[in-house]
Parts: sequence; C-alpha cells; structure tokens
Amino acid sequence: MKALETQRLVLRKFTESDFDAVHSYACRVENIIYMPWGPNTEADTREFLRMAIAEAEETPCTNYKYAVVLKSTGALIGGCTFHPSGDEAEIGWIVHSDYWKQGYGAEMGKALLDFGFGEANLRRIAAHCDAENIASYRVMEKIGMRREGYFIEGRPAHKRSDQKYGDELSYAILKEEWEIRKEIAWYNALPYVFHDFIDVPALADGGIYLVCTDKKPAIPAKKYVPDYCFMICKDGEKIGYIDLRIGYTDGLYYGGQIGYGVEEAHRGNGYAAAACRLLLPVARAHGMQKLLITNNHTNTASRRVCEKLGARLVRVARLPEWHELYQEGQRFVNVYEWDVG
Repeated sequence: MKALETQRLVLRKFTESDFDAVHSYACRVENIIYMPWGPNTEADTREFLRMAIAEAEETPCTNYKYAVVLKSTGALIGGCTFHPSGDEAEIGWIVHSDYWKQGYGAEMGKALLDFGFGEANLRRIAAHCDAENIASYRVMEKIGMRREGYFIEGRPAHKRSDQKYGDELSYAILKEEWEIRKEIAWYNALPYVFHDFIDVPALADGGIYLVCTDKKPAIPAKKYVPDYCFMICKDGEKIGYIDLRIGYTDGLYYGGQIGYGVEEAHRGNGYAAAACRLLLPVARAHGMQKLLITNNHTNTASRRVCEKLGARLVRVARLPEWHELYQEGQRFVNVYEWDVG
C-alpha cells in the first residue's frame, strides 16, 4: 500500500505501535459521534489495527486504511479510508478532536481524490455522512464533491440521537470534475495586472471599430472582475457588442474573459473574430497571456469564431449548478483557450 503525502501530512500504513494514538480518538464519544462504529474498547481498537495492517499487505490492496500523521511532529492525528470497487471508490476520514478546524480533513480528502483519479484512474469517487455532520459534508464540498442524495433513515442514528435511524447525505465527484478543478486552479494562478482601467486606444481594423461604452468595476462579493464593455460598429452603425473581463475566477472558467454577440443581419462576415482581435492591446496592457472563450456546445457559429482565432478546445465542460449559465438553462459549454501572450 503506497504512502501518500500532502503539504502537512503523511498518509501511511497503520502499525501496532499506533495503538495509543488511535485509541485516544476511537474511544471518545465526542470524536466518533457520527460514526457507525464505536466508541471503541481496547479490544475493538486492537482488532481494527490487526485488520488494517493485514489489508495493507494484500496485493492488490482492496481496502486502504491510512494512518494520518503530521509531517512537522510525527503525531498521528486521525485516519482515512479508500475503498475501490471497479472504476469507483468510496472515501472517508476521521480527525482527532484536538486537531479539528485546521483543514486537515480537506487535506486528507484531496489526497485521496488525487490518488484515486490521478494514479488509480477511477471514474467516480463517493463519500457519505450523517446529515447532521456539518463538518464532514463541508469537507466534501470543499474538495469539490457534489451532493447527490439525501436518504431519510439511511443509516444508524448518531450517538446523541434518541432515534434508531438517522438521515444520510451522499456526495460524489467524477474524474472529469476533478480535472476541471485542477484546470481552474491553474488558470486562476496565471498572472495579470490591474491597478485601474486604462485609457482605451483606438481599436479599428479598417472594417469595424470598437467603442467603449462602460468600464464596470469588480464586485468582489459576487466574484465579478473588472469588465470593459464595447459596441462593435461599422460605418457608424452598431452591429454587435463585445466584453473583456480582466482576471481569472472559477466562474470565468465557464463564462470566459470574452463575451460577444453580432446582430443577425451582420453575421457570417467574420466580425466577431475581428472584434476579438481588436481587444488584444487592452488584454496585453493588463498582462493577460491567455483568454478563455466559452460557448454553448451546440453553438456551431461561435465554435467557428474560436477556430478562426486559433483557440484551443480545452474540453466540453458540464456546468455546475451554481453557475448563472446553468441557472439560465444551459448544461454544457465548450471551453476554448486563446494564447494572446
């Protein structure tokens, strides 16, 4: 069984010498309040360690049980599990209450996802918890998992309940969604410069020209970035619009830095692609080297605009429910990357 590492943690095999550290959390009611097992007797903990050690030596390993230790001190602070089945797996974790609220649960969960998708090449990973276990489902959400189900009386009730059964939440994430989260993190780390809006230079190519109609400031509370708004004009007439958003956010991965539209009577003349090219001096003035352009995966005309620009199709992405495009009824977008550096 391969050990895993994160910035602060090592996930390794259990050993018999871990007994005291494991029993210190496994025997405490407040620590296992939402678990279907425990609180452990000493015999329970010894049996757990016996099983975990034996399973770790199986080839291939079919039920991974990891001891989680701090790199800084070597202290064992909890454990996590990874149970593969076909092209799927189920994960879980527990953190000693002395180490709660320090982000260790999310760090464990992310390591398990990276292992499951990056090395084991799985398709889907799930996790479950008591519906009242707020800390656990927040970890699931933090590492990118989606809530897929709420099952009434789906598990034994937690230790403080006076009921026999409790409700269960189920979360999951697909490999595609994990890959998208990594792509988003990469784009969000790209450099750009924004101290203020620039004085927009003349933007014309002899056929069309752009007129700046608004400069919308960022709205951090809504995760809106600064936005230049232009009319696309020809022969003194407005024939469309185009916007340029400065920066990178989760939302812009799906919505893009550039949005445009050309009035129907003027379509088919290459004006959208020409307008995109006219934005380059503004984008470069803010140090942007890559721009994302997205479109409905059924929008053939917009796809052709991206192809004319030489933009690379990153993927066809499923829209998350929180995105405004999803709320407008769209379900998939083409994500194109335009290298403008």
